[in-house]
Amino acid sequence: MAEPKNDDFLDDIEAAEAEELAEELAEIDSEAAEVDALRAERDALKDKFMRALADAENSRKRADKQRREAEQYGGSKFARDILPVYDNMKRAIEAATDEQRAAAAALIEGIELTMRELLNVFGKHGIEPVSPQVGDRFDPQLHQAMFEAPVPGTKAGDIIQVAAEGFLLHDRLLRPAQVGVSSTPAS
Repeated sequence: MAEPKNDDFLDDIEAAEAEELAEELAEIDSEAAEVDALRAERDALKDKFMRALADAENSRKRADKQRREAEQYGGSKFARDILPVYDNMKRAIEAATDEQRAAAAALIEGIELTMRELLNVFGKHGIEPVSPQVGDRFDPQLHQAMFEAPVPGTKAGDIIQVAAEGFLLHDRLLRPAQVGVSSTPAS
C-alpha cells in the first residue's frame, strides 16, 4: 500500500513542477510582451522626437532666410519711393542751359553733389542703376518698353531712346529702365 502513495506523490511533484514551469513561461511571455510594448512605445517616441527636431531645424532655417531677406530687401518700398527724387534731380541738371549754368553755377554744382551723394547712399545699400545705352538690345528682364517706333538703320529690338534709368536692389529689379524700342524689321 505504501507504493501507490509514493507514485501519487511523484505524480503530484511532476504536476507541481509542470504548473510552476507553466507559470514561469506565462510570466516570461507577459514580460516579453511588456518589453515588446515598451520597445514599440520607445520607437514611436523616438520617431516623434526626430520629426520635432527636424521641424525645429526647418523653422530655424526658414526664419534665418526670412531675416536675411528682410535685411537685404526690407527697404525696397522706401527705395522705390526715393527714385523719383533722383529722376527729378537728373532732369534738373539736364534741363539747365549753358547760360543758366553760368548764372547759377553754385546751385547747379550743389544739385550735382547732392545727386552724387544720393548715388553713393544707393550703392551702400545695394541699389545699382541699370543704364542702357541707345543701340543696346532690349532685355525684358531689365527694361520696360514705353513705345516702339520704326527707325531706319536699326534692328528690331534695339533701344532707340532711354526715358528713365532702372535700378536693381542687390539681385532684384527695383524698377525697370524705361526705353523706346525699334520695330524696324530686319532686312
